[in-house]
Amino acid sequence: MKIKTTAQPITKAPKGYVRLVLDTKGSTRFVEKSGTTELHIVSGAYKDVTPRTFRTLVRTIAQVAKKHEIAKLAVQFSLTPFPQLKKRGDTWVVRTIAENLHLADYTYTAYKSTKEKKPTLEVLLCGDLSKAEAAALKTGEIVAESVNTTRNIANTPGGDMTPALLAKAAKNALRGTKVKVRALDLSQIKKLGMGGLVGVGQGAKDKPRFIILEYFGGKKSDAPIVFVGKGITFDTGGLQVKPGMAMYEMHMDMSGGAAVIGALRAAAKLGLKKNLVGLIPAAENAISDEAIRPGDVLTMMSGKTVDVLHTDAEGRLVLADGLHYAKKYKPGLIVDVATLTGAALVAVGQHAHVIMTKDRKLEDTLRDLGETCGDYVHPLPLWDEFVPYTKGVHGDISNIPSNDSKYGGTINAATFLSHFTEGERWVHIDMAPRMTAVASDKLAKGATGEPVRLLLAIAENL
Repeated sequence: MKIKTTAQPITKAPKGYVRLVLDTKGSTRFVEKSGTTELHIVSGAYKDVTPRTFRTLVRTIAQVAKKHEIAKLAVQFSLTPFPQLKKRGDTWVVRTIAENLHLADYTYTAYKSTKEKKPTLEVLLCGDLSKAEAAALKTGEIVAESVNTTRNIANTPGGDMTPALLAKAAKNALRGTKVKVRALDLSQIKKLGMGGLVGVGQGAKDKPRFIILEYFGGKKSDAPIVFVGKGITFDTGGLQVKPGMAMYEMHMDMSGGAAVIGALRAAAKLGLKKNLVGLIPAAENAISDEAIRPGDVLTMMSGKTVDVLHTDAEGRLVLADGLHYAKKYKPGLIVDVATLTGAALVAVGQHAHVIMTKDRKLEDTLRDLGETCGDYVHPLPLWDEFVPYTKGVHGDISNIPSNDSKYGGTINAATFLSHFTEGERWVHIDMAPRMTAVASDKLAKGATGEPVRLLLAIAENL
C-alpha cells in the first residue's frame, strides 16, 4: 500500500482516483456500494463513531477497496464530523488512519504457488496536514510495518521457524537499526543454568536459543524496560500431547517473541529515546525419547526447582528463565508477553489481552494505553491467595497447581511467573486471546501482530 497526501480538498473524484463517500444514514455498519468513480461505505451517524469503531471503519475502507480491485482511492481527511474523536486529537486520527490502512491491506502469501495479481492500493489523503500530522502519518506507517513484520514471523510454519531460524528472523527484521541482536546457543544456555529453557527444548532436534535484543536510545543512567517474549516455535504439548485440532496453529506459540521483535523494530525506526531490551527464550516443545516427562524436576536459572506436573505448561518454564535473566539489566519495568493459557480465552473471549500486575497504577495505565493504541487489555487479579497452589511436591514450586485445580488457569500461570519477578516492577500480558484475528477485526486470517502497538506505547509513555 502507498499513502499520499494533498492539501487539495475533494468534492468529486480526482482524475484517476475513486472517491470515498461515507454514508451516514442508518446504524453504525460497515457495508459497501460500489460505483465507477465513487465508493460508498455506510458508516452510520458520525456522532456515534468511537475510537474503536473508527479503526474498524478505516480497515473496512482498505478491505472494500481491495475487494473491488480499486488501484487509487481518494479520502477526504477531516476530524470535524467525528465528535468522539476530538479528545484524541488530529495527530491520533492521522496515525490511526495510516496504521489501520496498512494493517487491513496485509495478507500472508509466502506459500501461495500462484500469487494474486491485484493492484497495489494507493490512498490519497486529501486535506491540509500540519507538520505534526505529517509526522504522525509517517509514524503510523512505521508502526504498521513493524506489526506486519511480526505477523510474517508468527505466520511462518513451525518447520520453517525453528529456534535458530527465529533468531535469524530477528536479525533480518532488525537489520539496519540500532538494535543489537545476539542469540545464545545450547551450550551457553546450559552454562547460565537455564533449566527451564533447556528442559522444554531438549526433546526437539532443533535445540533452543536465547535471543537478546538491546536498544539503548536513552541516557546511560535510564533504567531500561525489558520485554520478555515467549518463543515456543511449535508446541505439541510434549508427552502430554495436545488433542486433535488443539495443536493446529501452534506454530504461533512464539507470537509473544515475535511481538517483542516488532516492538523493538518500531522503537528503533522511530528513534525512540529510551533504553529497551527484548529477551526471547526460544524452544520447540517436541515429543521424543529425550523430552521432559511429567514428574521431572528442573532447576531454573534462579536456583528454584520446579516440578513438571504437565508438559503442556511449558511456556511459563521458559519465561521463568527469561524473567530472571532480565534482572541483570536492573530494569525500571519488566513486561512479559506470551500466548500462555487457553483459560485466558475462556475468561475474556478473543477481543482483549489479559494483563496482571500488583501495581494498580500500572494496570490502569495499560488499560488507557490499550484504548489509545488499539491493542485492548483487561485485568485479572494477581492475589496472594493463589500462591499456595504453586507449592511443589518434590521441588520448590510446580508448573501447574499440585492439587490439580481446574479453576483460575490464567491466574495460576501468572502466579507461577511471580516467583521469578520478586522485587521487580512487572506486568504479565497473556496474549492468547489475540493470537489470531477474528472476523470483526477486519484483518486477514492468521496472526494479528498484537501487542506490538501496546509494547511500543509502554516504551513511549513509561
